[in-house]
Amino acid sequence: MTGPGGAAGRLLVVGDVVTDVVAVHLEPLAPATDTPARIRTMPGGAGANAACWAARQGNAGGVTGGTADGTPGGALEVALLARVGAESARWHEQALLAAGVRPLLVTDPVEPTGTVVALVGKDAERTFLTDSGAVLRLSTADWNPEFLDGVAHLHLSGYLFFGDTSRELARLALRAARERGVPVSVDPASAGFLATLGVARFLDAVAGADALLPNEDEARMLAGLPATAPAARAAAELSLRVPLVVVTRGPAGALVAAGGRVCAEVAAEPALAVDSTGAGDAFTGGFLAARLAGADPVAAARAGCRAGAVAVTRLGGRP
Repeated sequence: MTGPGGAAGRLLVVGDVVTDVVAVHLEPLAPATDTPARIRTMPGGAGANAACWAARQGNAGGVTGGTADGTPGGALEVALLARVGAESARWHEQALLAAGVRPLLVTDPVEPTGTVVALVGKDAERTFLTDSGAVLRLSTADWNPEFLDGVAHLHLSGYLFFGDTSRELARLALRAARERGVPVSVDPASAGFLATLGVARFLDAVAGADALLPNEDEARMLAGLPATAPAARAAAELSLRVPLVVVTRGPAGALVAAGGRVCAEVAAEPALAVDSTGAGDAFTGGFLAARLAGADPVAAARAGCRAGAVAVTRLGGRP
């Protein structure tokens, strides 16, 4: 998965940009009255977060700056295709550029940028309230085959598969990548939305992907297993449908499976968690950057765990 001359090459992420409103409350929520909280508004979105972490990890652990024309520089070139509202398009574009990601943002004339309210409790676990806004309006009309020029890997955010319009775009991008021999990975994104869409519809939509990166709950659901089933069993069974499956397990690390068996169990990096928002996205970005640099799946999973450990020590989902 390395580019010409041993360089990391280009990563194209197609997914979501949202505005995150993160509320950290150390006390239990008090119904019908006030609960003290630390509240911040920041750029987010699973696809955008993963792109930013890939750019960070793929450029020696930090953003290396850009060229005179505003193009991010560094060993790993990362671009993001997503749809945003006019009210915050410029803000999100600047945030992506600052993170070393080339923004391919489509401005929606009707819907605002998607918004997620993340309620983060004392245990650093989060609950999301999601308004998809412009995210699911990304359409086949927004696709350009030239987006794949020079691309070594395509990553699709699972949120796109939960809307009819954006799902068609995601399937088009997947087919176009496969026709060019470009590997494709998918992050299923949300167990709740998976349940609404239906497992069979999701698996049909992602058919042809080379790698799947679910969390434990998503893996069990996609494998048709109960919530009490071992994550390793889910990973192994899913890897009979998708060549490579990497299951993230939070503090328990990650599982790597291929060909119907678990190849490795990767330990998590120790970290003092403040906010788990975006930890999975950080894992994805770290994993993809390592793969594009030539790492095998197990070494890439270790890189993903390192990125996830950094992510949970700060508010929000970006580096």
